[in-house]
Amino acid sequence: MPQSIRPGERDDDRHDRTRRISWVDMEGVQRARVLVVGAGALGNEAVKDLMLFGFRKVDVLDMDTVVRSNLNRCVLFREGDQRSGRGKASLVAERARDLYPEAEVQAIEERVQSLGPVEMQGYDLILGCLDNVAARLHLNANSYHAGVPYVDGGTDGFRGRVQVVMPPLTPCLQCGMNRSHFKVMERRFSCTGQDTVFYRPKMAAEITTTSIIAAVQVREAVKIVSHRPVMEHVMHYDGLAGTSDILSLDIDQGCPNHPAV
Repeated sequence: MPQSIRPGERDDDRHDRTRRISWVDMEGVQRARVLVVGAGALGNEAVKDLMLFGFRKVDVLDMDTVVRSNLNRCVLFREGDQRSGRGKASLVAERARDLYPEAEVQAIEERVQSLGPVEMQGYDLILGCLDNVAARLHLNANSYHAGVPYVDGGTDGFRGRVQVVMPPLTPCLQCGMNRSHFKVMERRFSCTGQDTVFYRPKMAAEITTTSIIAAVQVREAVKIVSHRPVMEHVMHYDGLAGTSDILSLDIDQGCPNHPAV
């Protein structure tokens, strides 16, 4: 006999509409342990999307506190947070649990450099939502060594980029770096202007590009845990031109993360 379904029963399932996408592995999504590194603009959007999609096990790492200029592009921060003295990671974790009470969201208020391959091996994937070259390269190299998929995102005004790194099969972030990147590797581009070793005028940032780049990062995370083909090479987004292009990238024969190549 056909199974009876009471009216509105499917609407009681928080993730019913997502389950209608045949290839999405919701059980895999809810089992996956995700690390989000960076709790600024990109990190806020990425965590929000992870929660709404149904990820249940998320750690958020950031060592900074909130300033008022964060509020125009950080969906999980509130007026007054800049006076609370609380860290970005703790605030993001708390507000994320408000979005999805069943989720386990933990804050890690430490530097990126506190993470090595051993710590990263505890995760199924890592999202990089950082604003400086040195931290991103540290995350890239250590996640590659740990064999953990890494989805890197970055923005500059109305432009942004996303790269999916699937060790040992794909080029890593360092494969696409040039001499200009290495010249600024030790400069920490902080939107707060604190804890810097090099002063640079604050970078342009706005919410529309941030939301797009973070959404692409989370979409690729869903594909990874659902064992679907991920975006190849590097996506470059230009909000002024309204374009999104995939630019090919080869493994750099001299990259230290690919010694066997």
